[in-house]
Amino acid sequence: MTERSELKHVEAALAPAHPEPAASSGLAGRIRNYFLTGLIVAGPVAITIYLTWAFVTWVDDLVRPLFPVAVRPETYLPVKLPGLGLIIAFIALTLLGFFTANFVGRKFVEIGENLVGRMPVVRPIYRGLKQVFETLFSKSASTFRTVGLVEFPAPGMWSLVFLSTPPGSDITARLPTQEEHVSVFMPCTPNPTTGFFFYVPRSGIIELDIPVEEAAKLIMTAGMIQPGGAGAGSATDAQRNVAALAETARVAQASRAEAAVK
Repeated sequence: MTERSELKHVEAALAPAHPEPAASSGLAGRIRNYFLTGLIVAGPVAITIYLTWAFVTWVDDLVRPLFPVAVRPETYLPVKLPGLGLIIAFIALTLLGFFTANFVGRKFVEIGENLVGRMPVVRPIYRGLKQVFETLFSKSASTFRTVGLVEFPAPGMWSLVFLSTPPGSDITARLPTQEEHVSVFMPCTPNPTTGFFFYVPRSGIIELDIPVEEAAKLIMTAGMIQPGGAGAGSATDAQRNVAALAETARVAQASRAEAAVK
């Protein structure tokens, strides 16, 4: 009996040493969660600051050589003033737009465009770039302001697309059907700057009531961030949005099947 009691006493003395691995694993898990939480908080802020600083520095490096050394602030100050080139560029572009809006400014622009229009190599480049800038920055432009669903790449599979302007008269005349078509851009995941551009009949597009920014986040995250999920802050709202998109696609598919039967 004495030996057994001694064994129990020894086991009781050694027992507190056994839970240490579990405690250490719990501590490691908490450290990992804290690290990931800090990364989620600091990561976007750090990347945003880095990209902003890189853009400001790039503009400063472009604008600074245009001014003599005698008028640069860093000539008289011990440090460089970041963002000064960006401010100067903003003021210069604003003044240029102000003068161009006047009658005299428009005449100078017309003379310059006529000169550029006589240059064989520069003319197509200038006209193409001007059309792109006018389309992107025009207040009345409707480019990429509507999101839709297109049945692609196979029946029953739907892809998000951004609706653009209708095709021109030359392209419309060459299309096989007289049905109204629309230009669409289907971005790729996770890089929405690449994708496919094609013309689709208006009846083959299901327009969605979601912003372009929400659709872009949905594409870049491969569906991990659903439309409206960030604003609502709950998984239930995200599931409802997904269910609504799926129901919209099913209704469109059913209506097309009925039309084919008729």
